[in-house]
Amino acid sequence: MPRRSERRWPCACSVAARRRSSPACPRRFANLETRGPKMAEQRQEWSENPATASESPLSGRTVMITRARAQAAEFAAALEGFGARVVACPTIEIVAPDTYAPLDEAIENLFGYDWLVFTSTNAVEHFLRRLEARGKDVSELDSLRVCAVGEATSERLVAAHIHVDVIPQKFQAEGVFAALETYLGGREHFEKLNFLLPRAAVARDFLPRALEGAGARVDVVPAYRTVRPETTDRARVEALLVGGGVDCITFTSSSTVHNFAQLFDTRDLRGMLTGVRVACIGEVTAQTAAEYGLRTDIQPTEFTAPALARAVAEFYSQRAG
Repeated sequence: MPRRSERRWPCACSVAARRRSSPACPRRFANLETRGPKMAEQRQEWSENPATASESPLSGRTVMITRARAQAAEFAAALEGFGARVVACPTIEIVAPDTYAPLDEAIENLFGYDWLVFTSTNAVEHFLRRLEARGKDVSELDSLRVCAVGEATSERLVAAHIHVDVIPQKFQAEGVFAALETYLGGREHFEKLNFLLPRAAVARDFLPRALEGAGARVDVVPAYRTVRPETTDRARVEALLVGGGVDCITFTSSSTVHNFAQLFDTRDLRGMLTGVRVACIGEVTAQTAAEYGLRTDIQPTEFTAPALARAVAEFYSQRAG
């Protein structure tokens, strides 16, 4: 584990001040745009007005979601709110890593880190569970800077009374590095800082490499794994797709694409998804889909599940018009 390094922050911020602002964190979240109420009002209007409901952008459309079953409820509700019939085909399942040893060691040596970077709510959930299992308290994170990728990740941390220092506007690894560089005041300020990245056992290497290239020391520890569920009904899914029972399929990560292809033991998904619109949550996922022969028809500018649901609705709304 790393030795404690001298901090080189561009602006001072005392641990005590951060601790006082942790529970509510109003200052840190002042610039977040609230989109939920607008979508909720729209859904309510459709449910209360039959004429409006018949004109819902996804009325009569069937959308297949490949997200993990445990995380699909909100996404499915958003799509159903736009009038869609949702079919679940979970291609990933979030499970414990093969061993907790690296994560446990990092937790026992939190004093040796300067930064903690969470790239998903899954990382937060599994980190917090392990923190509790080791008899630790979230107050032990007060002396660290925390970067949270995505609003949901940030909100989960704040709910646990953990301060958030950086919330990148772009969710890809490149955007995370750029946000950290801006916060620190330049690339030279990464020198000798120690970063802890608890994340999926298999993930992109760009961020760790970029941090190390800038002079930081990085520990990447597996907090969870994504695996393909054994319960997915392949025959049912295939019948729906081949029979024209699906209008659009959504992918929310590269893992969902990989595992969907593995489900049908193919490297080319074009034949399987003929006539089906493909919606991907972001550029990296779209690139993975392209590796399997797919063209992405729908991609939101904000890489979140609610934004993906809106993008699907807008796509079909424009075609209807």
